[in-house]
Amino acid sequence: MSSIRTRQSVAVRPSAMNKTEAAYALALDAVKRNGGIISWKFEPLKLRLADRTYYSPDFIVEAHDHTLQIHEVKGFMRDDAAVKLKVAEEHFGEWFEFYLIRKIRGGWNVKKIGR
Repeated sequence: MSSIRTRQSVAVRPSAMNKTEAAYALALDAVKRNGGIISWKFEPLKLRLADRTYYSPDFIVEAHDHTLQIHEVKGFMRDDAAVKLKVAEEHFGEWFEFYLIRKIRGGWNVKKIGR
């Protein structure tokens, strides 16, 4: 698999889903079946933010206009995770749209980060 090379590097990283991420994956599958998105992948890459500092987005979603979206799914968000998400958007916002996804009663709260 090729990777994007700029001042920040991108690498492949496999992982397992927690319960909230698994529920969101089911929601993404439903959106895909209904034609709302083209595809999605779980934790397919790792973004280098600084020396020894990396961010692994939960989901990469390909929209119908072929834009790539990063969906970060959180039940609870610690300060370090919030900082990494903000810094990732600042560094990689040219290539990805960033969204914070939170489980709410009856669905999902989606908040766009940055631009």
